Amino acid sequence: MHDVATRTPPKLAFLKQLRPPWLMLAILLVLLLAGPVQAAGSVAPTSPLPWWFWPLALFVTCFFIGIVAVPAGIGGGTLFVPIIGGFFPFHLDFVRGAGLLVALASALAAGPLLLRGGLASLRLALPLALLACMSSIAGALLGLALPASAIQTALGLIVLGIVALMLMSKKSEFPHVAQPDRLSSALGIHGVFIDGASGRAIDWQVHRTPLGLILFLAIGVMAGMFGIGAGWANVPALNLLMGAPLKVSAGTSGLVLSLVDSSAAWVYLNRGAVLPMIAVPSVVGMMLGARIGARLLHVLKGSVIRKMVITLLLFAGIRALLKGLGLWV
Repeated sequence: MHDVATRTPPKLAFLKQLRPPWLMLAILLVLLLAGPVQAAGSVAPTSPLPWWFWPLALFVTCFFIGIVAVPAGIGGGTLFVPIIGGFFPFHLDFVRGAGLLVALASALAAGPLLLRGGLASLRLALPLALLACMSSIAGALLGLALPASAIQTALGLIVLGIVALMLMSKKSEFPHVAQPDRLSSALGIHGVFIDGASGRAIDWQVHRTPLGLILFLAIGVMAGMFGIGAGWANVPALNLLMGAPLKVSAGTSGLVLSLVDSSAAWVYLNRGAVLPMIAVPSVVGMMLGARIGARLLHVLKGSVIRKMVITLLLFAGIRALLKGLGLWV
């Protein structure tokens, strides 16, 4: 299936200069029109369904993923890759390439709303994202070098590990940080946000910043290797390790994703592992759903979204593991 996209995609360096997410959406739509029509061949030829069914199904699926991913702070790729890779007839390399763009799109769509509401912090996100960006490139190169079955099996194990982590972790909505460490004080990592549920102004600060920087190096490798965005790891690291409030952790996770995923995505673009027929409807659906999810983050209880995400990940993780082992084709 790799022969359906052999040309190197055009350079898209100017995308990082685009601020409104709808401009990025317009560029991606142009790519869809200019992309190879033969991309429909990436759908399994034995499928009785017409080729246009799959882009439509991708759009609808990603729309609902975007709604739940942003309030959960896990990034769209965490749900996208195991669900699409397990239940859609696309090669996993193309799914992982699209997964990074999907996670990037959800972060870009929700980012302005989160920043305006004080639920995301640039000072907290930038130093962590810098290290994760570098390691995500190495992870993407490693992921493309390994067999698809090995990646599928490892992905299933990782997703099930995510489920176990989310079940066992006792997330503190407002962690108590008695004193910030020297590095966070020097970088000015602190802030205030208005909790929409209670209406209170919450002052926050962080600690254990050096350990958090080391952890985000490992998170970057996983983000690039599996194309899942690693938002599921960002939130526990920011909340449980560094002591940021839960909503600030979820919002800042989106900013980290927007930087980390853009670095890893270039590797997949350069290798021709991004098909417009898969990426564009997924990105459009994700951006629309993420804008709704960003508004829900202010008022929705985190426990409700958390239960939905755990259920979806458990089912998708089992499917990915069995598919990688050849037990459920």
